[in-house]
Amino acid sequence: MNFDLSWILLGLPLAFVLGWLASRLDLRQLRFENRQAPKAYFKGLNFLLNEQQDQAIDAFIEAVQNDPDTSELHFALGNLFRRRGEYERAVRVHEHLLSRGDLTLADHQRAQHALALDYLKAGLLDRAEAALLKLEGTPFEAQARLALLANYERSRDWPQAARIAQKLTVARQGNFDTRLAHYLCEQAEACVAEQRPDEAIAVLQDAIATAPEAPRPRMALAQLLRSQGNSAQAYTALAQSLDTSPSAVPLIAIAIVDLAIQSGQNAAALALLKRHYESSPSLDVLDAIVALEATLRAPSPSARDWYVHHLEHEPSLVAAAKWIAGEKLEHEQFHPQVQRALDHAVKPLLRYRCAACGFETKQHFWQCPGCQAWDSYPSRRVEEL
Repeated sequence: MNFDLSWILLGLPLAFVLGWLASRLDLRQLRFENRQAPKAYFKGLNFLLNEQQDQAIDAFIEAVQNDPDTSELHFALGNLFRRRGEYERAVRVHEHLLSRGDLTLADHQRAQHALALDYLKAGLLDRAEAALLKLEGTPFEAQARLALLANYERSRDWPQAARIAQKLTVARQGNFDTRLAHYLCEQAEACVAEQRPDEAIAVLQDAIATAPEAPRPRMALAQLLRSQGNSAQAYTALAQSLDTSPSAVPLIAIAIVDLAIQSGQNAAALALLKRHYESSPSLDVLDAIVALEATLRAPSPSARDWYVHHLEHEPSLVAAAKWIAGEKLEHEQFHPQVQRALDHAVKPLLRYRCAACGFETKQHFWQCPGCQAWDSYPSRRVEEL
């Protein structure tokens, strides 16, 4: 059989031309895709800077479709979904990242942290806890522990919250002694509700040892001792807290009056409160002084003179209203109307205001019911701030 070499001579140039055309088409497609990805990325960035999150998400989705292996775009997209409250989509993005085998260890840990934040924002506390625990020993450990602490607080799992607070303190990631004392007080309240007062007392004593300057443990201990009929011990606990927690004296003064009367410590309590009032005048301490003076002798104008004394140093509508309540006015027939108007005006001034979020309440809270911050309520009323 004769082999015709002319076909080879004709086929070689043809194969070369076809190969060249194919390579040109591949290069053109690659250049087109490379142009499209940065264009979509910068378009999304521009929308994000202009706070147009819907358009930014669409642009980032387009960029991810053009280059599905780019992890940074996935992180940006997942964070945008979380900020918009689309937690399910954010979870899917971060779970997709975690499923990739080519992800670096740093990006894998970062995706794990992002997924935990998705669960936290979505209120899936059990899943968030499991995701955060996987971050132990990673660069995100400190952030994960703080998030775990908030998670346990939301679920009111105080023993676990105490465990995390101790870890943070040992790792020198902050001083959580006061927070730990709050957790112990919460556990003590649970013990009281379950009719286990002796255990509650032991827990409160641990809280006092953990944070000696914190007022809540001693106040809670005094309340518990009083409920058991131990007024003298309860008074001693509160009297100690006057010195260990000077900033909380207005709160302690409210509770110490009845205990002083029950335990026969009227004069001693009055001397203590006067000393603290002279160093730091307060409406609640003032009321306690007036109440105790009234038990030591028959009520006299001198008791109400304390309100005048307070007005000399602090302009106070509350003190003025209380002083006028016992005064005889020139037109006494109008006294009830005037007093009613004053009492109505001072009501907002007697509230407590959270220093973190501004939430106002009639009673003092150790943890703000609005923003969940601890110790954000000053011990003084709104008028004194």
